[in-house]
Amino acid sequence: MSTSDIFIGETIGTAILILLGGGVCAAVTLKHSKARSAGWLAITFGWGFAVLTAAYLAGGVSGAHLNPAVTLGLAVEGGTEWADVPVYLGSQLLGAMIGAVLVWITYYGQFRAHLTDPEIVGTPPAPGDSGPGPVLGIFSTAPEIRNAAQNVTTEVIATVVLVLAILTQGLNDEGNGLGVLGALITALVVVGIGLSLGGPTGYAINPVRDLGPRIVHALLPLPHKGGSDWSYAWVPVVGPLIGGVLAGGIYNIAFT
Repeated sequence: MSTSDIFIGETIGTAILILLGGGVCAAVTLKHSKARSAGWLAITFGWGFAVLTAAYLAGGVSGAHLNPAVTLGLAVEGGTEWADVPVYLGSQLLGAMIGAVLVWITYYGQFRAHLTDPEIVGTPPAPGDSGPGPVLGIFSTAPEIRNAAQNVTTEVIATVVLVLAILTQGLNDEGNGLGVLGALITALVVVGIGLSLGGPTGYAINPVRDLGPRIVHALLPLPHKGGSDWSYAWVPVVGPLIGGVLAGGIYNIAFT
């Protein structure tokens, strides 16, 4: 596939992934949303359907990696050329940022109502506050217990499960993507990861899924939004990248 195919497919696919995935987080979180307080099951299935839609949409164009960890796993496995990796990663980050902006546009009124409600924001955060803001969870992940070693390990384990599940489907030969059945299987794997392994860190399992929207959170003109929690931001980037490389190596050792 050409560089333009990769750029178009990964940008649009990742934007749809974040629009629908971040959208379910917004729906569950924001004041005056009909789905408010729908809970963890809604979030896990919402993200699964986001993966299904995005993978189906982009699969025939770019292979629907939609995730740097998947791209690295496929490169280690040999199904993706290393020369194509920077294009994949750059397109995925751009798409993730576009998707986060679209979530903000879609829920614009709800964001304003939520972030101007004294019951929600309480005392407005001090200037320069770097802690998690009241809507940061819509954009990016955060751990329930802050322990860098545990948090990274959790992300590594969850990402290994995801990438191994993709590689062992036998539908990624020569980087040609998931196909219809593969997209469904991967979506269900993501739901399973969310239900079983998502509790400690919110299961980023995708560096751009966390980093792109976190950058957008930092840039958007949201009142009383609080900090973007940059002290934690490296964990959902480094953990999944390590997991993707490990999964590619495990696949080469155990399945070929």
